[in-house]
Amino acid sequence: MPDHLYEKIPYRTPEIEHRYGPNVHLLADPFLLTQLATLCAKGTVQPTINRLVAQLYGELFKVVLNNEFPRRMVNVPTRMIESAPQAVFHGENIDPTTRVVTVNIARAGALPSQTVYDLANMTLQPEQVRQDHIIMSRMLGDGQQVVGSGIGGAKIGGDVHDAFLLFPDPMGATGGSLDVAIDTYKHKVEGTPRRIVNMHLIVTPEYLKTMTTKHPDVMVYAIRLDRGLSPAEVLATVPGTRWAEERGLDDHQYIVPGGGGFGEIMNNAYV
Repeated sequence: MPDHLYEKIPYRTPEIEHRYGPNVHLLADPFLLTQLATLCAKGTVQPTINRLVAQLYGELFKVVLNNEFPRRMVNVPTRMIESAPQAVFHGENIDPTTRVVTVNIARAGALPSQTVYDLANMTLQPEQVRQDHIIMSRMLGDGQQVVGSGIGGAKIGGDVHDAFLLFPDPMGATGGSLDVAIDTYKHKVEGTPRRIVNMHLIVTPEYLKTMTTKHPDVMVYAIRLDRGLSPAEVLATVPGTRWAEERGLDDHQYIVPGGGGFGEIMNNAYV
């Protein structure tokens, strides 16, 4: 008789309390916050930064897999089966037939997407996994503030029907780039995804407002919320309680406390 212990796994994502809505998941993970603090610290450069980014995205994708992906019952004989007929694992596993498309938004998103792509290939059937590429950049105004985002090129390898469409992009600052990227998939790529999931190291209240307003169907996962420019009395409230007064972006649309230019440091390309 099989052991029924693992037939229904009660996985719960550790999250901080907030008022941004049910599709926003702000993790409460001391280990990931420690690694992210090191990643953002002044003086953290290559090769440490890429190792940390890959580690953080491997852990973040595990959370998404556990929380979002379908499961199926399996019976897997172990190597003990020859000596013990009970040597069969019975329980829930992530369904390997699940379809995934992960999108590399160059350039800071290249390593995160590659990390997710590799782990997805190890967890699911590789023929169900694809990686797309979008070249995107911020457009700056006369005062060097961010005024929008544009796509300079893309390699999209097919439809997204019934797929988990993943956007592993380190910094959710204004939401402008992802708004354009998500719109591209919704209106120019064939098929309807099963779910769209944005995966970030850091997000701001401004980014969350953009996503929940323009794409209320999108799930957002982030390791940290940065709202460091908010008034002290606002910082004393549960995040999202006084959302209109929360601020995580400076006048040039960069995150505070943030982590500086991830793309520049990750690529040793300061342009």
